[in-house]
Amino acid sequence: MLKKSRTLLASIVFALITLLFLDITGVLHHWLGWLARIQALEAVLALNVLVIALLVVLTLVFGRIYCSVICPLGIMQDLLARFRRKKNKYSYSPEVRWLRYLVLGVFLVALVAGVGSIFQLLAPYSAFGRIATMLFQPIWACGNNLLARISEHYDSYAFYSVDVWMKSLPVFIVALATLLLLAVLAWRGGRTYCNTICPVGTALSFLARFSWLKVHFDTEKCTNCSLCSKNCKASCIDYTTHTVDYSRCVVCGNCLEKCKFNALTYGHPMKPARPAAAESHAVQDASTPQTPSDPTRRSFLLSAALLSGAAMAQDKKKVDGGLAVIEAKALPVRQTPLTPPGSLSARNIQQHCTGCQLCVSECPNHVLRPSGGLMNLMQPVMSYERGYCRPECTRCSDVCPAGAIRPLDSIEKSSIQIGHAVWIEKNCLPVAEGVDCGNCAAHCPAGAIEMMALNEDDDLSPIVPIINESACIGCGACEYVCPARPFSAIFVEGHEVHKTI
Repeated sequence: MLKKSRTLLASIVFALITLLFLDITGVLHHWLGWLARIQALEAVLALNVLVIALLVVLTLVFGRIYCSVICPLGIMQDLLARFRRKKNKYSYSPEVRWLRYLVLGVFLVALVAGVGSIFQLLAPYSAFGRIATMLFQPIWACGNNLLARISEHYDSYAFYSVDVWMKSLPVFIVALATLLLLAVLAWRGGRTYCNTICPVGTALSFLARFSWLKVHFDTEKCTNCSLCSKNCKASCIDYTTHTVDYSRCVVCGNCLEKCKFNALTYGHPMKPARPAAAESHAVQDASTPQTPSDPTRRSFLLSAALLSGAAMAQDKKKVDGGLAVIEAKALPVRQTPLTPPGSLSARNIQQHCTGCQLCVSECPNHVLRPSGGLMNLMQPVMSYERGYCRPECTRCSDVCPAGAIRPLDSIEKSSIQIGHAVWIEKNCLPVAEGVDCGNCAAHCPAGAIEMMALNEDDDLSPIVPIINESACIGCGACEYVCPARPFSAIFVEGHEVHKTI
């Protein structure tokens, strides 16, 4: 019963979290965003006291059930391990304590120092987010586009095509390498990554040692058949000594299912022995199949809220009419990267962002993409080749589970200055080609651009944009709509610290 309940809940959680990253409509985050906020590291960084307390209590009662029911990377390891069809494929191995604590120490130092490129590589939810966004989402979007073409052929518009593009080649390579590493480790040893490298698993292991409910042996029934050790994906059961390493046990239930002699039970191991007077009653009940007290019902009730479902309306798709081939824009060189409104500053996002890519996958305007820089690798930065940051859109701040992008409304967002526009005279069409333009001024939502003569004393002087930097919010509308190619005549330079104007 424990394994079946755990498998059912894990399947539901994994499917819903994966859909949260694959969602191309922007609808599901309204209903499933809480699944990202109950992840351990994200809750700690966001100072979500309620979630932290819940996870602590959950671990102290049930053990490391978080790793097998809530963490999507842990569940994905179980799925990858299934590709190895061999029966009884595991064996007991001692804890590699020095490696676990070394990785945890490096992780904590990098986290405090704000070295995102290190702690984001080790964070489990972030690793899954990269895989889902960089590898799974493009496949999902291509499948959607195929359905859109088929439905269009039959005059149905139940689906619509979406852009599929490479958001970051370095992060794509990191995601692919992570998936391959996980696949090899899971195929060979089950939960090797979970119990050797994962810092969240190591941190939870300190609490799991003292959990109220545990898997324990009945030595009188055990025949040392070794099936429990051979089916333990955490490699934490030593059948020769009848011991379980509770710091690594993820309460998967495999051992309970495989034991043919009911020598393993999941419960409180410190139960007092039954009085002798009760022995006669036990003999009478011997013919009746015994069912262990079912604490899994409690875990099931704790996780029952995972059954949520969905639907609202969402954004319209932007299309570019015309038959002419438009040259793609080149990425401008920004001295300071642009970080999303609500991130407060570059320092704040370095300290709180786990690089899970949820904001990148949810951005409807194709503005956010993971950084390829060494110090802020995989953290979201903004660029305006495919769209601009609409003042009314607050999607990234709505979905961020770690507090790296603080929640804000559209009115507050419209007054946050994340950067300022910079005009480049040599690229501007009125100067370079002598044609009228004014796109930047016409589309500026902040009214920070005005078209004026370049030389007021010359009646034939071209009309060029003049920027009021104090009014500019850095949304990038001017950079996006500028027709100059490949480099825009106007681009947005980021600010280290955001300010309200």
